[in-house]
Amino acid sequence: MRRAEISRKTKETEVRVELCLDGQGRAEINTGIGFFNHMLEAFTRFSNFDLKVRARGDLEVDAHHTVEDVGIVLGKALEEALGNKEGIARFGHAILPMDEALVLAAVDVSGRRGFYWEGSFPTTQVGGLDVEVIPEFFRSLAFNARITLHLRILAAENTHHAAEALFKACGLALGQAVTLRPHGGGIPSTKGVL
Repeated sequence: MRRAEISRKTKETEVRVELCLDGQGRAEINTGIGFFNHMLEAFTRFSNFDLKVRARGDLEVDAHHTVEDVGIVLGKALEEALGNKEGIARFGHAILPMDEALVLAAVDVSGRRGFYWEGSFPTTQVGGLDVEVIPEFFRSLAFNARITLHLRILAAENTHHAAEALFKACGLALGQAVTLRPHGGGIPSTKGVL
């Protein structure tokens, strides 16, 4: 099974992630941030990964360090769990509606770091979380997993719906991208390496 356990401790946070790519969508999340827990649970359900996250951070300052560092550690776990990437689909995408909100996610497990974001949230906070940290989470995830990730908010009137749609769409796209192709096929690159 493709899995990884990664820990990271700084003066601001302590984060531990256990990730299994060949899972059943099970999540055990405790970041100290209720709304962020909910988003990671949605991500896990739709990626079909199994994910455990334990994070303690300087929430008396704000949620930024915790959210960003969870993205860093999850990204490192994803890269480690993928190994040499042999036999994966490599690409994944989703256009996901959640009521009035509509988002797009596209991913290339390319070995190249990239994060491309477009869109805005209707409000500056949701569930007590500053929404400006949501793109920071995905940026940290993409750069540390060495993937290219595009996220777009195409329509939104409700910030909760837009945020949840992003996490679900990213989960769907990543789940597709890391799926093992039925007949293998080696490294999915004309270069022969990712």
